[in-house]
Amino acid sequence: MEAHQSPEKTPDGHFVVIKGRKWRATDPLVPDDVGARLRQHLMSARRAVRSATSAGDASAERAARARVQRAKVALGERGTPWWEQSDGERRRRWEEGLAGLDAGEHG
Repeated sequence: MEAHQSPEKTPDGHFVVIKGRKWRATDPLVPDDVGARLRQHLMSARRAVRSATSAGDASAERAARARVQRAKVALGERGTPWWEQSDGERRRRWEEGLAGLDAGEHG
């Protein structure tokens, strides 16, 4: 897949297919600017997981993995499937997730 191409999606749009594996797609209602900020948090948290793992710091690793989880839930990629939520529930999920990540909360 080239950098400018979007991954293949299942016909219902609920999943993307990458290297033959299905992964839950990001909620398409997440506004672009919010999605970009959530992905920045996600990438930062993933780097923190790698650093903590390399350093053998279990506490930092747990905190970083909690940040990954929070970002993934806010994006709709984990937790209750976004297609099973009302528009209001979906909006609340990403707004609360982003607010918590911006504030440095992990849970």
